Amino acid sequence: MSSVTVGTLPRISREKLAEMVRAKQPGFTIIDVRDSDFIGGHILGCKNVPVHTHDYKMPELVRTLADQDAVVFHCALSQQRGPASALRYLREREKMSKNGQLAGSDGVKQGQTVYVLEGGFTQWQEIYGEDPGLTEGYVKDLWDDAW
Repeated sequence: MSSVTVGTLPRISREKLAEMVRAKQPGFTIIDVRDSDFIGGHILGCKNVPVHTHDYKMPELVRTLADQDAVVFHCALSQQRGPASALRYLREREKMSKNGQLAGSDGVKQGQTVYVLEGGFTQWQEIYGEDPGLTEGYVKDLWDDAW
């Protein structure tokens, strides 16, 4: 089993992620694992895969993202749900690779990097919430005193 832990997962800054989103850099996907707190805004182009769906969605997610260079997970603060989801994704990916479930997939990236967004969407929206080139569906009033 992987030696990666929640504490050793690589982090990505909101500034670096914003550069990637602005540049429409290919080969990376952002996974927002928030549940009902997804309302009020999200990073442009992210996929919402709520935590409560991970029991049955994780294998599908691993197969769908097999060709990506990087996958970025986040929740509101990226303290619990985001890191736990990233770790679960890594473990599922490792298990599927060992079982040969990814071996036949075209373009499987062996060196795929899995990140956690530092500060989650809460810190993201502080700088980029009102930037339509980086954030979709933003409702400022929901975030004014949220955290």
